[in-house]
Amino acid sequence: MWFIGTGIFASLCLEGLVKRGLSFTRIITGNPTRSGRNNRENPSAVEITASRLGLNVTRTGKLSQNEELITALEAENPGVIFVVDFGQIIREPFLSRLCLNIHPSLLPEYRGAAPIQRALLDGKNHTGVTVFRLAAKMDAGEILAQSEIDIEPSENASDLYLRLSEIGCDIACENLKGEMKFSPQNDSLATYAAKIEKPEFELSFTDSALRFVNTVRALDMSGGAYAVISGKRVKIWRACVRKDIAGECGHVVNVEGNPVIMCADFGVELQEVQSEGKRKMTGREWSAGLRLKAGVQIV
Repeated sequence: MWFIGTGIFASLCLEGLVKRGLSFTRIITGNPTRSGRNNRENPSAVEITASRLGLNVTRTGKLSQNEELITALEAENPGVIFVVDFGQIIREPFLSRLCLNIHPSLLPEYRGAAPIQRALLDGKNHTGVTVFRLAAKMDAGEILAQSEIDIEPSENASDLYLRLSEIGCDIACENLKGEMKFSPQNDSLATYAAKIEKPEFELSFTDSALRFVNTVRALDMSGGAYAVISGKRVKIWRACVRKDIAGECGHVVNVEGNPVIMCADFGVELQEVQSEGKRKMTGREWSAGLRLKAGVQIV
């Protein structure tokens, strides 16, 4: 059995599958990225997790052009290949093998790169996880198993990453036992979860309070959404809607505890924030440092 993956969701699934007793003869991940003044090497999330678990990792560029791995595929003949959050299109000769993907949505809903984020941005109150067989068309292969969950109002993307990876590993392992039965997807019901673009990270108090909060929830695993407050960027890590407070859009309406700022319809309580160059802190700490007062316009 092989495991191929790169991102955070893949790393959670790798750990979950190993914890449930699966053994992988090969773990394959993407090449490291580089960043910073010293062009520092940043191993993938899968490589970091595998190293912590004491497992060897093979790095690769384009998988379909890696002759060493293509040769190993023929020689080792893995019965199952898990391909999770890899970031590459899987092509032959890998695609003709039994490649299983753990995808954090109820396919055919939210095919694509950002299913958890898009579900939260859309204000969904339910989601799920699907184990399916890879096909040539993106996220369109036959389904082995699915499980649906309710999304709690307080859950962020990071919470759902953890919960859906656990459930996905459970149903994957359960369905590896005995005969595997697959069902086709209904392409006419397909929706797509495009990757998050840079403009989507900026919050606006002219939006509805629910839209503001859902954006915060959706992007906490993607670097965090930010608002421009008094001319400065402030990342908002946790927030909630306050329907019990009224005021003028863009004005501070309450500073008792965490500050509340009015959006287009209701207030938004800023529960956890981070100013540029500063640590994360409670909204109360942040507003006290700025000496915010009720009635002040900040945007």
